[in-house]
Amino acid sequence: MALSCGIVGLPNVGKSTIFNALTRSSQALAANYPFATIEPNVGEVAVPDPRLPVLAQLVHTQRIVPATVRFVDIAGLVRGASSGQGLGNAFLSHIRETDAVAMIVRCFEDENVTHVEGSPDPERDIEIVGIELALADLASMRKRLDKLEREARSDPKLRPRLEAAGRLTKALEAGRPARLFAPESLEAEVAREAFLLTAKPVLYVANVDEAQIAVPGPLAERVQARAAAEGTQAVVLCGQIESELAGLSDAEAADFCRELGIGRSGLDALALRAYDLLGLMTFLTAGEQEVRAWPIAKGTRAPQAAGKIHSDIERGFIRAEVVSYEDYVAYRTMEALRAVGRLRSEGKEYVMREGDVVNFRFNV
Repeated sequence: MALSCGIVGLPNVGKSTIFNALTRSSQALAANYPFATIEPNVGEVAVPDPRLPVLAQLVHTQRIVPATVRFVDIAGLVRGASSGQGLGNAFLSHIRETDAVAMIVRCFEDENVTHVEGSPDPERDIEIVGIELALADLASMRKRLDKLEREARSDPKLRPRLEAAGRLTKALEAGRPARLFAPESLEAEVAREAFLLTAKPVLYVANVDEAQIAVPGPLAERVQARAAAEGTQAVVLCGQIESELAGLSDAEAADFCRELGIGRSGLDALALRAYDLLGLMTFLTAGEQEVRAWPIAKGTRAPQAAGKIHSDIERGFIRAEVVSYEDYVAYRTMEALRAVGRLRSEGKEYVMREGDVVNFRFNV
């Protein structure tokens, strides 16, 4: 199944507005009352890649296929969700099915838009979501600890795993999310096996008003500071403006961005950051029929990358003819690249790199 990024947060923070702008649709109900979204909405979003039109011009093709990232708009969470308040367990099950989290945090005052806690407060709002996810994880880990304790009595080799589960449980009790453990640690492994909600990587999205587009205000700055303290990233955007931009042509949107004094849509940054958060990278293919960006997990080897195009290519893999995007643009044709020795022949152990332009050789 495709990796996905869940859009989460308190009710009425702009989740559905941002989702609709991302997907250029109106499939998610954006309304000024809690739980306007009940069932999650799913959309595929193109990942901006300025390399694609350049390659298309070089190989004389009109068809461009970008990589995509899947976003899931999930119902708002309230205090007590872990014990069934609001949409409670439904919310938690929906986020459990995603691979990463984009947490929308409202960073603007508007008396016409209800806030479930009375007024925006980024740290408090982030804490509410975090605490509910941690409480749900804590319930899961206590059950897992009981099971591991029984199993470790008969199998001493499980003692290290039991001890790691204990440390993980204590961290959750102290309000620390599971994602703060090093990815290669035994605690992180136990968290992944338990499908813990707080083990998922998080990207913060500060939703501001139009006045803060060029210069984020104090509330958005607090979200950025929180992200930096956690070693993650934050995106600042105006959901309302992004919604307006989504309804314009590319040329009109570019003009509008210039008028607003911004370089590009905040949604572009959101899509790119979510793509990276999911551990994805891109290799490229360029031919007369199409230019395409292919999403693969970082660390993927050449045969498995070939399998993204077609399983037959992976089974019959012989070699990958690889050139960097920069070299392709500099020398412009495969013949020129061969002449200067820039076209590499890579075998089954080759680990793909970001921006590789590839032609796979295979047996039918």
